[in-house]
Amino acid sequence: MTFKNRQHPAISLSCVSHQYPGAAQKTLDAVTLTIPTKERVALIGPSGAGKSSLLALLDGRLTSWNGNAAVLGNGIQPGQRQARQHRADIGFIFQEFALIDRATVRQNVLNGRLGRINLLSSLLGNISADDERAVSQALEDVDLMGLADRRTDQLSGGQRQRVAIARCLAQEPKLILADEPISNLDPIRAEAVLQLLTSLAAKRDITVIFSSHQPELASKFSDRILSLSNGKIIVDRQTNQLTSLDMRVLYQASEELEPLRKIG
Repeated sequence: MTFKNRQHPAISLSCVSHQYPGAAQKTLDAVTLTIPTKERVALIGPSGAGKSSLLALLDGRLTSWNGNAAVLGNGIQPGQRQARQHRADIGFIFQEFALIDRATVRQNVLNGRLGRINLLSSLLGNISADDERAVSQALEDVDLMGLADRRTDQLSGGQRQRVAIARCLAQEPKLILADEPISNLDPIRAEAVLQLLTSLAAKRDITVIFSSHQPELASKFSDRILSLSNGKIIVDRQTNQLTSLDMRVLYQASEELEPLRKIG
């Protein structure tokens, strides 16, 4: 199915469920969800709650699910890859960065343009002025222009995640999905990276959905929080409307017991 209305939401899910073969319970259990364009959404929950599965479904990598789903107005089917032009509109930032260590920062960021480059041109290494502009702008936005020619394996964890963000921005997506983008960073760098990601997404009118185990930090940089537990959404709230009870539920769901004691 394809949504013709130009005002379609970024994400539309209806009764979406998924269960891995042999698993005792569903990874996603009748999830119904609508996310407007340009919204910044945080997914909260412990490991196994369904956060990564939900992001994989939206990215087109999850198979054998049922229900109805559309991403950026395009209906998706289990295990069916979207057309190349639609795939280029969805950027993904991985927990482990997924960079080419021996390549330079610029080369890694340029990889984000592959979905936008003509296949023959990419094989021949022909880079257009538009591609160069997009890469330079992304490097500037994450403050890495001065490290553009450095090998990626010589960078710190925070710098590597900024390269991953720049690669995603160079893709010029309409939707960014980020799976635990700050889990490998110390608290100071984690906050800086999350602020960078969400502010740049807002600046470019990009919808962003990121998962996290840290409710307080996630609520600081999102418009809306969804908490998942056993594949179900148990909290769905605008962050400016979160109550102390909501926060208790979020901390319990994410297994963050120390912050819970502080609230109490």
